[in-house]
Amino acid sequence: MSIKVVVKKNNYEKALSIFKRKVKDSGLMYELREREHYKKPSILKKEKKNKAKARNYWKKIKLMQEDSRKKGRKF
Repeated sequence: MSIKVVVKKNNYEKALSIFKRKVKDSGLMYELREREHYKKPSILKKEKKNKAKARNYWKKIKLMQEDSRKKGRKF
């Protein structure tokens, strides 16, 4: 996977910002950080489970806030 950016009119600052955006959007840096050290499959499973728990918790909090707004109460 290669990321290419064309420099137009010697405007390297704009090209650099475009490159940084493309790298961020592709998730390349995240993947490199994840692969920096070996993780056992059991650790990966545990992290995945914890992320799901956190995601569901915040989803529940968000729904409670929306319900309280509809009823006119503060949360």
